[in-house]
Amino acid sequence: MPELKRSAREMELAAKAAKYLAGGTLGNLSDGAILASGRGSHVTDVSGNEYIDYLLGSGPMLVGHAHPEVVTAVREQLERGATFFANNEHAILLAEEISKAMPCAEKVRFCSSGTEATLYAMRAARAFRGRERILKFEGGYHGMNDYALMSMSPPSPVDFPTPVPDSAGIPRAVAETMLIAPFNDLGTTSAIIEKHHDELAGVIVEPFQRLLSPKPGFLQGLREITARYGIPLIFDEVVTSFRFAYGGAQEFYGVTPDLCSLGKAMAGGYPLTAVAGREAIMAHFDASTVGRERFLPQIGTLSGNPIAAVAALTTVRIVKRPGTYERRHAMGNQLKHGLQRLCDDARIPARVVGEGVLFDVLFTDGDITDYRSMLQADRQKLLRFKGLLRERGVFRGDSKFYLSIMHDQDDVDDTLLAFAAAVEALRA
Repeated sequence: MPELKRSAREMELAAKAAKYLAGGTLGNLSDGAILASGRGSHVTDVSGNEYIDYLLGSGPMLVGHAHPEVVTAVREQLERGATFFANNEHAILLAEEISKAMPCAEKVRFCSSGTEATLYAMRAARAFRGRERILKFEGGYHGMNDYALMSMSPPSPVDFPTPVPDSAGIPRAVAETMLIAPFNDLGTTSAIIEKHHDELAGVIVEPFQRLLSPKPGFLQGLREITARYGIPLIFDEVVTSFRFAYGGAQEFYGVTPDLCSLGKAMAGGYPLTAVAGREAIMAHFDASTVGRERFLPQIGTLSGNPIAAVAALTTVRIVKRPGTYERRHAMGNQLKHGLQRLCDDARIPARVVGEGVLFDVLFTDGDITDYRSMLQADRQKLLRFKGLLRERGVFRGDSKFYLSIMHDQDDVDDTLLAFAAAVEALRA
């Protein structure tokens, strides 16, 4: 196995990163990798090492890096202008496509990040209900806004529904507006909602939480109890929209929320996200409909800008083609089941969890159903596994394998060989 190259240019850039970037990173992947280019399902670092890419920019590159149709559409728009702070054709057509794709999406508003999208979804629910408290799920990731950073990754979980801040700098008052429930535990969640239903503005959930598939009946039960009390149900689909199915997790799991946040895979690698939902709730973005006191202003310099919008519109049209989703799920399941077999054969305690298009391995012999059960996994072994894969030409983040439509059977076969070698090294 050849060693990874480490060029003088990489060493120079690493030194500059340490000197000029806070923490030495962009705040995302923190292992020192410096990437130079991507094409299809592969990326290359500044030292010239090429990898099969399962990070995919943390998910956005659903159609692979530098897809020629996306590049052409973006290049043509670049020659017409970068942004206008006004309606543009591509954004309008994209809103139409989203409304046709997502079951809950009667109206759409664009943002530039998932953090914004979830923030506005929660704010819209508050405006609609006239109440302040939001229930979220322990371990759920909804971006970097203050409300989302409650019990996202608490090191020492506390009793439900008490929230724990995950960051310095969050006002104590934020905790008063949040309630926390355990994912996949419908009984405990229902009890919290029943007790606090008159205080709740909304319930926000990742229908597929990080790596956790919902138990049968969990999302349906959540939909039933929120509907019973007239509480808006928000699906954070920044990760799952256009990835699990064309209609997102709403289509994949057969449960329709009142609001959703969209992003990542939709935008083809460009900064564009959205809030979408029922017209009665989305009406709060329109002062002429709800009046000034109930109006929810939403202004963003780059929201729905034509470059990001045309990239997204092109991306969703590509993935809409027949057979796209079936093929990705099938290839992902080859990897997922293959990795589980390798760990089992090596007698390494492991659980490969998730769906075919988005999965990971957790080194534990316990059942994985919620955030607290994930804490029992051996984190150091996972990081070692990641390093062993990098040495064998497979690039991934600290968590998750993302599949693009550009991964092919050769990638799958080569990855399974890398899995086998990495598992063997773990066992040694």
